[in-house]
Amino acid sequence: MKQPLIVLTGPTASGKTALSIGLAKAIGGEIISADSMQVYRQMDIGTAKIRPEEMEGIPHYLVDVLEPDASFNVVIFQQMAREAMARIRANGHVPIIVGGTGFYIQAILNDIDFKENEDDGYRTQLEEMAAKEDGPEKLYEMLKKVDPESAEKIHGHNTKRVIRALEYFHQTGQKISEHNEQEAQKESPYNFAYFVLNRPREILYDRIDKRVDQMMEEGLVEEVRSLKEHGYDRSLVSMQGLGYKEILAYLDGEITLEEAVYILKRDTRHFAKRQLTWFKREREVLWIDQSQYDGKEAILTDMIHILRQKGIIDGSCII
Repeated sequence: MKQPLIVLTGPTASGKTALSIGLAKAIGGEIISADSMQVYRQMDIGTAKIRPEEMEGIPHYLVDVLEPDASFNVVIFQQMAREAMARIRANGHVPIIVGGTGFYIQAILNDIDFKENEDDGYRTQLEEMAAKEDGPEKLYEMLKKVDPESAEKIHGHNTKRVIRALEYFHQTGQKISEHNEQEAQKESPYNFAYFVLNRPREILYDRIDKRVDQMMEEGLVEEVRSLKEHGYDRSLVSMQGLGYKEILAYLDGEITLEEAVYILKRDTRHFAKRQLTWFKREREVLWIDQSQYDGKEAILTDMIHILRQKGIIDGSCII
């Protein structure tokens, strides 16, 4: 018998958080965050991190568990997520993976083997290169030469994944794109439902712009300034995240605040577009177009119907 697993994902600002709480309450679920940034403490506003009062008593895992200078990548995520799933099942509940990092979700669903090797010094060398002013661009050019297929799929600003791909090629002589393609074709060890929440593009982009405005009102500049004062700078992968690198550039006097906000909105819209492209490539995805529903309860009713059909949950749900 395959273990049950639910995935609720979608582009940034699509409304995953509120829906995930409703789903968890209805089916007796607990939530594992598949977000590459919400794992960090002190980074709340820029990551749109769920607040404790918004959790409504639903346990959340992989939120607020690492300091901003701690290492975090897909291999660490996979290990922590597996441990969280075991705890959730021991509680007699269903794991719900919620978040927009498609590669992390794929790593769990397909039980990808990353063949993680000890750092022989090359990773450190790449990280030191990334900390230099034009480092990320040089790393991306290196990746284009050894693994152009990965370079097409990985954004040049995603330094963490660029380094991982270069390190993998250095250690194995194999392109990580080829390895990941092989792993992605594996049958999932889970009885899963993979929901992708979406909205019409213009509504999604408007929500993104309004979210950035809200972040500014809530004190994003002060949050980044505090991180900087604690010694966290752009050499860290965490500080390269959306909302942090733009405000750091403003605090360092490189751009105006108005320019920082403009760039953040633009790049977040581009990020949402890349997320949707990723989800469209995935297998067995169940798309939820919110424009076709009359509110959250109608969406939950449909989701629960699908979960019952798949045998992921029984008939004892609240809805």
